[in-house]
Amino acid sequence: NHASEIAAIDFFVVPTITFRLIYVFIVMSHERRYVFHFNVSEAPSARWTGQQIIEAFPYGTAPGYLLRDRDSIYGKDFLRRVGSMGIEQLVTARKSPWQNPYLERQIGSVRRECLDHMIVLNECHLRCILRAYFAYYHESRTHQGLNNDCPVPRAVEPIDAGNVVAE
Repeated sequence: NHASEIAAIDFFVVPTITFRLIYVFIVMSHERRYVFHFNVSEAPSARWTGQQIIEAFPYGTAPGYLLRDRDSIYGKDFLRRVGSMGIEQLVTARKSPWQNPYLERQIGSVRRECLDHMIVLNECHLRCILRAYFAYYHESRTHQGLNNDCPVPRAVEPIDAGNVVAE
């Protein structure tokens, strides 16, 4: 009933070619599985994470609820920022990733469909890879939970529009 008012956030880690770890922060809507915002950092902090929330929801577009885990990165600066935006936080139980299923599934898809097939060089390279993947994810990749539509809805072509021909 409240899917349009729920956003989920989480981090995941990507190793680079030099074995450095880059943290990826994702903000996703529950209603259409749309990734509103992502960013990468080698050293995220509570202040940096709070700034990402501000960038994800500018000008009063914040959702009513924010689903997150109990990671220690969500410190005082983050809590202050989210509170000032009027967002109610829903915190999952410890060691319970199934309580944030859409975003956990999204992270798995990013890994399986994209990052498992590439070697990341640095933050800039990872940002470019994810930008291209999310464009594909939003506009072309179908989702069974959305009746085989994309997060950005698209018109279905009628059968009489033409024949599909294999070459």
